[in-house]
Amino acid sequence: MSLSMGKQNREESQKQAITLTKAASKSGLISNRHLIFVTIALLSYLSITWDTFRAGHDCISVFANAEKISPHYVEPIEANNVVTSSFLVRLNANHEPESAHRIAKRNGYISLGPVGGAKNEYHFHHPGNRIRTKRSVSQIKKLKRDPDIRHAIQQTGFQREKRGYRPLPTLSVNDNGLKKGHETTNIKSGQMREPTDPYFKYQWPLKNVGQNGGIPNLDLNVEAAWAQGYTGKNVTTAIMDDGVDYMHLDLKDNYNAKASYDFSSNDQFPYPRYTDDWFNSHGTRCAGEVASKRDNGICGVGIAYDSKVAGIRMLDQPYMTDIIEANSMSHEPNLIDIYSASWGPTDNGKTVDGPRNATMHAIVRGVNDGRNGKGSIYVWASGDGGQDDDCNCDGYAASMWTISINSAINTGENAHYDESCSSTLASTFSNGAKDPHTGVATTDLYDRCTQTHSGTSAAAPEAAGVYALALEANPNLTWRDVQHLTVLTSKRNSLYDGKGRFKWNVNGVGLEYNHLFGYGVLDAGAMVSMAKDWKTVPSRYHCDAGAAKGVHPITTDEAQVLTIDTNACKGTSSEVNYIEHVQAIITLNSTRRGDLILHLTSPMGTRSMILNRRPFDDDNKNGFVRWPFMTTQTWGENPRGKWTLEVKFYNEHDPKDNPANNSKEEQKGFIKEWRLMIHGTSEAPYKNLIAKDSTSKLAIVKKAHGS
Repeated sequence: MSLSMGKQNREESQKQAITLTKAASKSGLISNRHLIFVTIALLSYLSITWDTFRAGHDCISVFANAEKISPHYVEPIEANNVVTSSFLVRLNANHEPESAHRIAKRNGYISLGPVGGAKNEYHFHHPGNRIRTKRSVSQIKKLKRDPDIRHAIQQTGFQREKRGYRPLPTLSVNDNGLKKGHETTNIKSGQMREPTDPYFKYQWPLKNVGQNGGIPNLDLNVEAAWAQGYTGKNVTTAIMDDGVDYMHLDLKDNYNAKASYDFSSNDQFPYPRYTDDWFNSHGTRCAGEVASKRDNGICGVGIAYDSKVAGIRMLDQPYMTDIIEANSMSHEPNLIDIYSASWGPTDNGKTVDGPRNATMHAIVRGVNDGRNGKGSIYVWASGDGGQDDDCNCDGYAASMWTISINSAINTGENAHYDESCSSTLASTFSNGAKDPHTGVATTDLYDRCTQTHSGTSAAAPEAAGVYALALEANPNLTWRDVQHLTVLTSKRNSLYDGKGRFKWNVNGVGLEYNHLFGYGVLDAGAMVSMAKDWKTVPSRYHCDAGAAKGVHPITTDEAQVLTIDTNACKGTSSEVNYIEHVQAIITLNSTRRGDLILHLTSPMGTRSMILNRRPFDDDNKNGFVRWPFMTTQTWGENPRGKWTLEVKFYNEHDPKDNPANNSKEEQKGFIKEWRLMIHGTSEAPYKNLIAKDSTSKLAIVKKAHGS
């Protein structure tokens, strides 16, 4: 049986299996329990047999050219990698797929297509290999001896986890709020009455009237955006997750099949694989937050209810690879506007991990070339490791090319699972304070609804929905424009740290920020209002602002303080006068990595905690190797002057750190490298914008900039 014939048969069988089982369930011919067994027998069997025939879980897509990115990602030993039968092969010159196939074939491989759209990087699969723990050195050497091959990287499998909690459903199979005989037509354009969807009353993140003890008006202010006529039309958000139930009655009309793909099984049908604990409901729940249809009598309403949603199934395989991630994040970059990710490295408080090289290049190409040059928008859940983790140890959430979103509950307090870090840009909402049924109301598998979606998993798609409204208001927004709009229109509202650790602070140009919530909760009404009149920000520059030389010791009792005095590349083509992102690229080792605390202070006095203590991180070997700690808290500041890095150990016998513990265990470490990278503009970013309100963030920053 050929690959194409096998794939064709599988696609047809899978479509028939889904259609038949759902139709039987709705007609009452089989019970919910029988539906489970039928689904397992058909869908799961088809997926497993195809994957076995396919002999691998890696995938096919496109991958574009990009400059080398620094710092290079270093694979952490703690990732527990396995070695796969897939190779990322870089050819000496550009080759069409047919030519790459011939090169692969003469070396005993199958070419599964270009990686991320590049014409010189391909995914080669060895049909004879199986999962192993050691690299195939002889095969790599053979590939490198080929005159057309420049480099070959054998793919390692590693772990990625969904963020948020997925309790078993408690609703009956037909409990989607749809009443018998109810019309499912949408409202007329411009009609601004409240949605009639039965679960809208539970959607407090969209309209908080004090449900279940929440604070009235502590919400995303989406009705103000809808009232201006913006509902997400002509915008597509891709949910990179475990699949999307695109046959769900509340999603099917807004599903963009052309922009969707299943990278776990290599086909066009990213339908979730059935599990008896509904583990693969995650992507469907996220999709409903963005694009559930309005006024159709089913579940609730999406934030951008006239937008499209695409499914990218890429989390449901035994392991993740760099190729799967890279292809997912570069899939159909001119059809997809926003990529929403509610997953990342393990949130166990001891992992330091991020995108590998191919994925990092894919993200950079996305922001450079996606959306026909305006830049793909990547929205990331900041993490669910709670107070014992730090999202600056997550290279996805801490990337300057992604928008990291944290969450709050309906009283304004941070959720107990929220991580804190200096790279978080803004926040949305997750679950309610007390009642588990005050989570995010959204779609669930097989036409069901749920009120228990939570975690920062729920927060990222809410942000994606708000950004879809902004892109409809102004389709010319670049990826950087969206970040600037986020900073300028997010609100402090009633957000606070329930443990009293992190207060609201003001940076050097008057912008209020919080270490948990970034610049505040997204305000959809304010964002679309500003987006309509937005002028694209000036060009962005990357300034290598200097480095601290030598090896510097860190001791138990005394902080190591290093400084870099910089002119921010003044007088060069990389001059930066107005900051967007700052990276402290650091290499260090210590007797216990989890006890390190790092602060970076800007010339204007903003003190960012770029690493907090992580009590479960016992590492004494790997440390940090050229790790880019990032802060957004100095946004808009002038970078010229002295930057200070303070590195210390959490001191258990210091009353400021832990007044209840008198332990005097000695710690030691060494800072081997600190390089300062400043990213921003040489021109004032808002000089062409008019501040209509003298008390607005825009007015405050323009005054500070003298523009």
